[in-house]
Amino acid sequence: MRKLRVDLEYEGTRYHGWQYQSGVITIQQVLEEALGRILGEACRVMAAGRTDAGVHAFGQVCHLVTAHTLDVGSLHRALNSLLPEDIVVKAVREVPETFHARRSALAKRYEYWILNDPVPSALHQRFCWHVRTPLDTGSMKGAARSLVGEHDFSSFQASGCDSAGDPVREVGLIQVEMVHGRFIRIAVEARSFLRHMVRNIVGTLVEVGLGRLSEGAVARILEARDRKLAGRTAPAKGLFLQWIRYEMKEGCGGCGGEIPVLFEREQ
Repeated sequence: MRKLRVDLEYEGTRYHGWQYQSGVITIQQVLEEALGRILGEACRVMAAGRTDAGVHAFGQVCHLVTAHTLDVGSLHRALNSLLPEDIVVKAVREVPETFHARRSALAKRYEYWILNDPVPSALHQRFCWHVRTPLDTGSMKGAARSLVGEHDFSSFQASGCDSAGDPVREVGLIQVEMVHGRFIRIAVEARSFLRHMVRNIVGTLVEVGLGRLSEGAVARILEARDRKLAGRTAPAKGLFLQWIRYEMKEGCGGCGGEIPVLFEREQ
């Protein structure tokens, strides 16, 4: 038996998230069906992060176990020939049996994009939350600082979250920056996240940027451990799983992901 790591990029617009669900189309389902056709066996893949419906990925990672001897280069090419255009395999490699896409992860980075402009964009509307009113990024940065570190993030946890009753997470970084004068990028790094945690943080920071919440209110919301006090859940379409970081010694180190091309080329 061999264990393979598969690195993926996908646009999540037409999918009901990563995880297989009966009656709807998901990333996991489409990938497993393609693997089954190529390898001639039932394949189950485990992802580093179960992205929600409409969420995109530049650096999703998953693993599978197979008895097939097909070389990784041929499998890589075959997958991309079968998969739809909105799912792309970036790399396939053999990894040690100890590797686990989710449990071996040291850190994950999500990035959320906001188009902060009075005028919407036809080209970016599937990848950004359009907020017409100017946002005060200085206040948003100040508020975000209170969320860095190890905290109980119950106030930013969606109902139905399967966190095994443990809402404590350690956030290593939150960045809020203006890009090209009209996009706001919010990056959040942690080893693991609660359901909708990043989108709820973004929604709360937008309330700060609009002046509806003060910078100091975010720290109080965090301490209250009450989801009703935090801001709205930001739309899924602005969220990207940017990269997953692993230990180099396991032979599966590194991380993928770049600034999304659509935003990088904005003039």
